[in-house]
Amino acid sequence: MTHSANVYIHPAALVETDAIGPGSRVWAHAHIMSGVTIGPDCNICDSVFIESGVTLGRGVTVKPHVAMGEGLTVEDGVFIGPHVVFTNDLRPRSPRLPLTHARYAKKSQWLLPTRVRHGATLGAGVVVSCGITIGEWSFAAAGAVLLQDVPPFALMLGNPARPVGYACACGATLNMNEGKATCPDCPRTYTLIDRRLTPDHPITLWEETP
Repeated sequence: MTHSANVYIHPAALVETDAIGPGSRVWAHAHIMSGVTIGPDCNICDSVFIESGVTLGRGVTVKPHVAMGEGLTVEDGVFIGPHVVFTNDLRPRSPRLPLTHARYAKKSQWLLPTRVRHGATLGAGVVVSCGITIGEWSFAAAGAVLLQDVPPFALMLGNPARPVGYACACGATLNMNEGKATCPDCPRTYTLIDRRLTPDHPITLWEETP
């Protein structure tokens, strides 16, 4: 494998892809298969498994013991906590069983893609069912089991996960009052329009201050 000089790969990592952006780091015992694309400035921690066909954007943090199945797209600036699991098949059986050969002969018959939109957070131990979209800047609390699409900025809790509020781009829980939301930790404000939370001013992923 050939990687740019400013990509760090721990000697104990198994990396089978060349498609790793500058500034990214891969730590011990991570296994990244061929066909994976990793953007710049990502941090892939110890014992992470990333299967062929996964794409990570810029500035993604993946904490230890995360399992990422084929068909997953993670956009820029996403945080994935330890022991998060992404599935890609709603009815999994061993493909080595004769009675499953026909189903697994074509990926279109079983593979359901999942997308994590920019800025989202998945806390420790979150389980992500396949075929869903996790909205931008949403926040899934530790142990949440995500079975359906997650709205932007939604704060998700439980098994199955349900929305219990909204999170600011900075990560704080928003204060809601008659369709308006304010952040206790930063100056950002939001408006609830047609049951969708919208920032009153554009949010740029790489801004230093609101």
